[in-house]
Amino acid sequence: MGTTVSAQEPMPEQERVSHPRVLLVDDEPAIPLMLRERLSAEGFECHIASSGKEGLAMVEQAPFDVVISDLRMPEISGLDLLEEVRKQQPYAAFLMATGVADLKVGIQAMKQGADDYLVKPFDLGAVLASVRRALAKKQMEFELEKYRTRLEEMVEQRTVQLRTALKRVELTYDETLEALGAALDLRDNETAGHSERVMRFCLEMARGMNCSSEQLTHIARGAYLHDIGKIGIPDTILLKPDQLTAEERAVMEAHTRIGYDLVSRVAFLAPAAQIVLTHQERYDGTGYPQGLMGAEIPLGSRIFAVADTLDAMTSDRPYRKALPDSKARDEIKRESGRKFDPEVARVFLSIPEDTWRTVRREVSESRRQIGGWKGHAFGGLPELGLKDGE
Repeated sequence: MGTTVSAQEPMPEQERVSHPRVLLVDDEPAIPLMLRERLSAEGFECHIASSGKEGLAMVEQAPFDVVISDLRMPEISGLDLLEEVRKQQPYAAFLMATGVADLKVGIQAMKQGADDYLVKPFDLGAVLASVRRALAKKQMEFELEKYRTRLEEMVEQRTVQLRTALKRVELTYDETLEALGAALDLRDNETAGHSERVMRFCLEMARGMNCSSEQLTHIARGAYLHDIGKIGIPDTILLKPDQLTAEERAVMEAHTRIGYDLVSRVAFLAPAAQIVLTHQERYDGTGYPQGLMGAEIPLGSRIFAVADTLDAMTSDRPYRKALPDSKARDEIKRESGRKFDPEVARVFLSIPEDTWRTVRREVSESRRQIGGWKGHAFGGLPELGLKDGE
């Protein structure tokens, strides 16, 4: 960690590594001199201010990685300086130095944004350890903020790519859905095939549950667009071959809300947007993003959970070949009442395995003949008892 960043323009990461700058503020001259001697020996670049006023002027003129300030100083106290440093240099670590009698005030300073407090007389080893902990904490905050900003920029960029499609809603429903499906293809060539298969699987089960034509339409659209939010997920996470970290998984799970925010803006897709938002919920409440349980989950999403598992298990993956339908049936039967709605699982188990094989074959053949989604995925809805544009 090296030179700090300003609130307006973070410094590049490589400049935050080699020469940490420390500002020592105390009206007792001997104390900052003692701290400078020890910290300089550890590779820190130390600067001294003899008052809070002088320290504030130095903070306004140059960035620092660490500020160590005495609590009690005339004119501008350590708490006053803390407030200004947090405004001007939010990624600077701030350590408040207090006497034993001021411990409660030191703790209060942490509540106001200080990263730690140091008790006089100093244990220089403890001071060094505290400085390093504070630097590590601020580096992590810096990285998280940089990552969040990058993600927001990417979401905004991908959203711009969809605006043309969203404007065409007034012209034709199918054209809009075609453009949204094409956006998925830009990220992963297999996505559209997966989405279309899952949509068809959902419709087979929804028909078996006597869903209305309107319900079938919304389920078809929601199932097809369920992963649209992944356009806002960085490729480094979306395409990562290894297991995701906890932080990366949190970013990945955000695709449900990103997708919902995109789709819900379109009036006729509002019911489908609910499926986009809740397609990762689980019957027993262990899903995300809301942890819904049972009937709290929209029916379309409860159907989707079974369809998605069927497609995942019976499709080739980089780490294994497709499993037979019988294995998927066993898994869905075993998880009925936990991961899956028992009634949806019952309907699924009542449908012959040949039906699922037929769907996969038809989707595969149509994509080879037409070269992708266009004109097919929703063009087949009338065959399933739906009316176009309903």
